Amino acid sequence: MSITVFTPDNYHHLCDQLAAKDTDFAAIINQYGYPPYWSRPNKFESLVHVILEQQVSLASALSALNKLKEKIQQVTPSRVLLLTDEELKACYFSRQKTTYVRYLAEALFSKQLDLDELVKLTDAEIRSKLTTLKGIGNWTVDIYLLMILHRTDVFPIGDLAIINAVKKLKNLPPTTTKEDILGLANAWQPYRSIAAMLLWHYYLSKPTSKVKNQVL
Repeated sequence: MSITVFTPDNYHHLCDQLAAKDTDFAAIINQYGYPPYWSRPNKFESLVHVILEQQVSLASALSALNKLKEKIQQVTPSRVLLLTDEELKACYFSRQKTTYVRYLAEALFSKQLDLDELVKLTDAEIRSKLTTLKGIGNWTVDIYLLMILHRTDVFPIGDLAIINAVKKLKNLPPTTTKEDILGLANAWQPYRSIAAMLLWHYYLSKPTSKVKNQVL
């Protein structure tokens, strides 16, 4: 299976391709412009950030990450492993997320996991490796593939903002299931990641939007 990614150079072109296939995406671009090129480096800190975003607002997650950075300056596995549970709690980490982040830090510190090696693997291989780690489920892997590795065909069906955006954009009833939405998203292959970026952009551009993520 080939590995395809989106880049700053082809991002707007891929948005235009989807807009040509789906007039609702064209309407998003016409009204709000192109979505930002959301991107994070492929490092431990970025994965910690994604874990912190599980089931809380983006603002709360960023607040915890910034508090951790104040405490240890550089967010590395070795520095995190030196912190006690109480020190992480003071950085707004829940007991559960303390466990998850420490487990990830140990996996990287012991070389059980190598983020540089993941870049060479397919989406399915990456998902298989990461979901063996405590606290990393499909939503976390989706965000990693999409915002960090920039794989082109990832659709984070566990994300509440995405679900709500699709329902509003397509005027779907509240009872619409995730399976129905996944079926709809099939039409956006092989660029479902770009569809997700457009949907987040649409959701965030609504004045009353309050983003809370969901991990499944």
